[in-house]
Amino acid sequence: MTPPRNRERTAVIGALVGNSLEWFDFFVYGTASALVFSRIFFPEVNPATGLLASFATLWVGFLTRPLGGLVFGHLGDKFGRKNVLMATLVLMGASTTLIGVLPTYQQVGVLAPVLLVLLRAFQGLAVGGEWAGCSADRHRKRP
Repeated sequence: MTPPRNRERTAVIGALVGNSLEWFDFFVYGTASALVFSRIFFPEVNPATGLLASFATLWVGFLTRPLGGLVFGHLGDKFGRKNVLMATLVLMGASTTLIGVLPTYQQVGVLAPVLLVLLRAFQGLAVGGEWAGCSADRHRKRP
């Protein structure tokens, strides 16, 4: 059996790596929103409106984080934090990958920005779930 000190260290390192990667993703997405997403996903509108719509998709990820904390926090209590942590990492990775291969507005029309918003919502849920799970586990009293 692993000593409690090593388990705690492993949990902290895992949380640090996971959260760092997810915050990096939010940073990269914000940069892409400012530079290219308005042209790729919102080309039919005024450039300023496209930029605002692009940043609104960024906001969706932040908006869904508390909901992710509630949902995945509950699931973590029910099924175990480690299982839920793995689920949030998979959800974040799959959402990020799918955003990377999304068709453009020119290819599928309005479906492209709709899918973008949905995938951003999933990313926000994943970040909220991971953050809540790591925080709750770190502050839980040990026997």
